[in-house]
Amino acid sequence: MTGLNATRPLRYLIAALMLFLVVPVAMAERQPLDRVVAVVDEGVVLQSELQARLQQIESRLRAQGTRLPPQKVLRKRVLDQLILERIQIQRARQMGVRIGDNELNRAMQNVASNNGFSSLDAFEQALASEGLSFQQAREQIRREMLVSRIQQQLVGRRIRITEREVDNFLESSQARENSGVEHLLGHILISVNNFNDEGEVDAARSRARNIRQRLDNGADFREVAVAESDGRNALEGGELGWRTEQELPSLAAGEIPDLEVGEASDVLRSGSGFHIVTPLDRRGDEGSGNDVEQHRVRHILISTENRSSEEAQSLAQDLAEQLDEGASFTALAREYSDDPGTASEGGDLGWINPGEMVPAFEETMNATEVGRQSDPFRSRFGWHILEVEEERTAEIGDQLRRREARQALQQRRFELELQNWLNQIREEAYVEVKTVVGGMEPVL
Repeated sequence: MTGLNATRPLRYLIAALMLFLVVPVAMAERQPLDRVVAVVDEGVVLQSELQARLQQIESRLRAQGTRLPPQKVLRKRVLDQLILERIQIQRARQMGVRIGDNELNRAMQNVASNNGFSSLDAFEQALASEGLSFQQAREQIRREMLVSRIQQQLVGRRIRITEREVDNFLESSQARENSGVEHLLGHILISVNNFNDEGEVDAARSRARNIRQRLDNGADFREVAVAESDGRNALEGGELGWRTEQELPSLAAGEIPDLEVGEASDVLRSGSGFHIVTPLDRRGDEGSGNDVEQHRVRHILISTENRSSEEAQSLAQDLAEQLDEGASFTALAREYSDDPGTASEGGDLGWINPGEMVPAFEETMNATEVGRQSDPFRSRFGWHILEVEEERTAEIGDQLRRREARQALQQRRFELELQNWLNQIREEAYVEVKTVVGGMEPVL
């Protein structure tokens, strides 16, 4: 399959950027005098960065209706977040991980499109109306992409899935493996640094149980997560995003499906500490079955890698007119398509299963009749024309089920491995808080 295949989205890409759109204009204003509040290995965190991030998070929590924790607690958590982010970016750069301008431009176009902007110019104008520069947004996205990439590289390699594990997964989850149900997963972590220290373990367990009792008594899960959780998503109210039952972290896989929305799990223990999980929301239907609708498709891609979107759109429109006049789809794909995996094959993508392609492509494919070609449309890769050659209902084969099972197991383990890795790199880093900021205790 080609580069058009949908990859798992950068989980916080859009959310991080949209923070820029809701924070006050004053946030964008740099103070003439700045100071270092923390040294992180060979880098620093500045007072202005801490204040800006604090305002971002306060604005988002208020917009969500989540009550803020005490200012001292929130500032400490925000500084912790900045420190951990800085460590990861340094690791990425040490390993030579880079986000090129072309890749960043595609990501920016995708973010703009996903948030309802017709063009990057419109997006830039929206940022400017909030007193923010387009360059600020680009650098925020670049940082998010760097962090996501280094996590995928370094955490992903720590996870090994055996064939026996795939077999066991398929055997144990037959009733749920094709469920259409998704859960908005909430998570609270009380971390333990040293399980050999019985005092630390007992204190963490007691704290987790107390939190569990507060939740049973009606405390708001998101508010408690912001104030108490040591998890990486604490400042997002503990939200880990929407997950199918196959994608639930292994620790929560047996708990979440049986809980009512908003019901907290028992206190769960892992190598990183004690956890409480809950389905904050739930959507979808059970019993989708093993049959899927497949489309046999060919396409022409006019990439925006080395041309503007307007130039790509113009060329795609010209090709569409040639096709309407009887030109050969195969010949035009071979001559003009920028998809190296399919151009020599006349644009043939073969049989496509649901969810394999990026959303813009799949939506157009589903809306195009058999034997017809689409109008030119845009995805994050550029401008496309597609033709649906055939449709069929097919049973998911064993190979596909095993691949999906392996991906599900990988995703389940990723959350726990990521938290363990974050704890590890935090312990290995040199961190010095230079001053007490706003009454906040040093984070060492």
